[in-house]
Amino acid sequence: MIDRPRHTLRLTDASPPTADLVIVGGGIVGAATAFFAARAGLDAVLLEKRPALATLTTPVSTGAFRLQFDNPEEIALVREGVELFERFADVADLPGYDIGLQRQGYLFCTTSELGMRRQHEWVQAQRTWGLDDVEVLSGDEVRYRFPHIGPRVLQARYRGADGWLKPRALALGYAIASGATVCVDSPAIGFERQGDRVVGVRTPRGTIACREVVLAAGPFSEQVAAMAGLKISLRPTRRQKLVIPDLPQVPQDAPMTIHEESVAHWRPALRGAYALWTDPDAPPMDPLDAVPPDPSFAFELLDPASPRALAQVSPFWADVAASGGPDWILQAGQYEYTPDHKPYLGPSAVPGLHLNCGYSGHGIMASAGGSRLVVDLITGRADPATNPFRPDRPLTERPLDIL
Repeated sequence: MIDRPRHTLRLTDASPPTADLVIVGGGIVGAATAFFAARAGLDAVLLEKRPALATLTTPVSTGAFRLQFDNPEEIALVREGVELFERFADVADLPGYDIGLQRQGYLFCTTSELGMRRQHEWVQAQRTWGLDDVEVLSGDEVRYRFPHIGPRVLQARYRGADGWLKPRALALGYAIASGATVCVDSPAIGFERQGDRVVGVRTPRGTIACREVVLAAGPFSEQVAAMAGLKISLRPTRRQKLVIPDLPQVPQDAPMTIHEESVAHWRPALRGAYALWTDPDAPPMDPLDAVPPDPSFAFELLDPASPRALAQVSPFWADVAASGGPDWILQAGQYEYTPDHKPYLGPSAVPGLHLNCGYSGHGIMASAGGSRLVVDLITGRADPATNPFRPDRPLTERPLDIL
């Protein structure tokens, strides 16, 4: 027997014949599922159709996490993950493993009186849900604390314990610590059934017989579910990230800075910044392995005259534009939105098939809490009746212009 070095994956060129659990999808959510499956004593196989784990949507994210949600269920889900992030190397038994955790805060800035009222209402509600460390700052207070904020900002809500990390490092850490058998270049191409129950997953390298299957295929989850005869509502939607590798004007100690009205936001990254905005009119699309970026996305953020301009909140961005603009790279991926923007977690209508998908852009921060819950439902440690994310819940439509 050959001992594997620490911090390496358990890769195989052939699909094993059996497993307790097969996880379809090797992004951060699938890797987190493998991690919690191992902690529950399950022998797991992690299937990824691409040549490497966590290379589709996971690395396109900003890696950010926050507890400033508008509902207690997601606050609790993400809080569980943040507590794990803080001590990941110890919990995962990976001494020295670095997920790049930085807690520089989330700063939601408003430029309207309506936004000011909404911020007070949200913070008041959050305090009733146990989130008591969100501050409401006046315009003068926020400029005193954060000099990059401009005069148009009337008020802000801020939580200093929010932050970001390296999402692919976290995903690979989950997978390594799980000890799961990892099969790359191994898409799920069908399911074996015994009566109504799923009892195996077919891959190009053979069929893996198993007791349970978890579907964690991100924007492809609806298509994979259909192979098992399960219909779910998922809406893959393009989301883009502007990467500015080097920009001295960016204060590297700044928080994630968000314009509440336009949802345009940026955070320090590399020696520059990541910047984004959410288009509420973006239509759903088919899931894609290569999502095409649109340069107009970058111009909307960098042009000071744009309604999505970063300069509305942080005036130094206007100076950057006036000097000709920075060098930038544009990345594109897909959020897999559910109608209410909350994930599908738990057993589906097809016996043996469990869902861990539909995170609607919150997969990095909610991967731990959601995956732990799915595994606990499989092993009987959680009560399905108390699961607020059960796939058969009533779904209420939610607009896209709320982070």
